[in-house]
Amino acid sequence: MDKNILKTLEEKLVEEKAKLEEELGGFAQRNPQNADDFNADFPQLGDKEDENASEVAEYSKDLTVERTLEASLRDVKKALERIQDGTYGTCKYCGKVIDEKRLMARPTSTSCIDCKKLFTE
Repeated sequence: MDKNILKTLEEKLVEEKAKLEEELGGFAQRNPQNADDFNADFPQLGDKEDENASEVAEYSKDLTVERTLEASLRDVKKALERIQDGTYGTCKYCGKVIDEKRLMARPTSTSCIDCKKLFTE
């Protein structure tokens, strides 16, 4: 892979990592026992019954968002690790080089288009 493209992809991934961590930090705290885990804060809206129901609803929504963002963050971190160990851009199924256009569109991709179609159908 061209070094300039790899550098561009790495920059995109680092930027995405910072964005995801910032989003998670807006409503969740980092788990002190596991730096890759975040725990959504339980909102404190008040003591009335309708406020308690709103707290539960908001917390449930935050948990769903937290899981989605954590999964994206894990993918980004794994992609950055693959860049560091020299395996980035190689399909995990067939071992062929992943097309640069695919990586530019989705830098966390771990499979080529052919294998993605084959293993998701």
